[in-house]
Amino acid sequence: MSPRPAPDLNQRRDRVVKLARTLAESEGWGAVTMRRLAGDLGVTQPVLYSAFASRQALVDAVALDGFDDLAAALEAVDSSPRARMRAYLDHAAAHPRVYEAMFSLPSGLTFAAEATPAPLRRAFSGIREAFPGADDTRAEVAWSVLHGLATLHAGGRLREGQMQARLDLAHRLLTEQAVG
Repeated sequence: MSPRPAPDLNQRRDRVVKLARTLAESEGWGAVTMRRLAGDLGVTQPVLYSAFASRQALVDAVALDGFDDLAAALEAVDSSPRARMRAYLDHAAAHPRVYEAMFSLPSGLTFAAEATPAPLRRAFSGIREAFPGADDTRAEVAWSVLHGLATLHAGGRLREGQMQARLDLAHRLLTEQAVG
């Protein structure tokens, strides 16, 4: 009998991240435990820990996957501010628990530094292309506005039916030329 081939660690990681995303989106982050994931995947917890050192590492991997998806959503539209803003807000609304992992849950990810992971840099680049500036401050403010709108909307803290009006106002404020 031949020995069983070694599992592909990248394939295992991808399966775990996909299941974690699915569970988080359908049942919330409280349902995403290593025990639950192991049971649903038919493996032992040590197998999961061979792919992710901790639950935090898994949440960070889901966040990175979310940043990859956000970058792809931004890149799929033209680089106009309005198109990028809409793509950002649509992505956040379509994936609220992944967005939560990206920005609201505790994270071991480094933002706005030399060690910032590539998916974060790529997503920020999608904002920077729509809001260029010499030192990225304009893009950072645009990202902050979009994040605020997405977070407040997801939390039910804004009036329903006004997202387009908010988007239009944010677009005007972020794209008008400074005077004097």
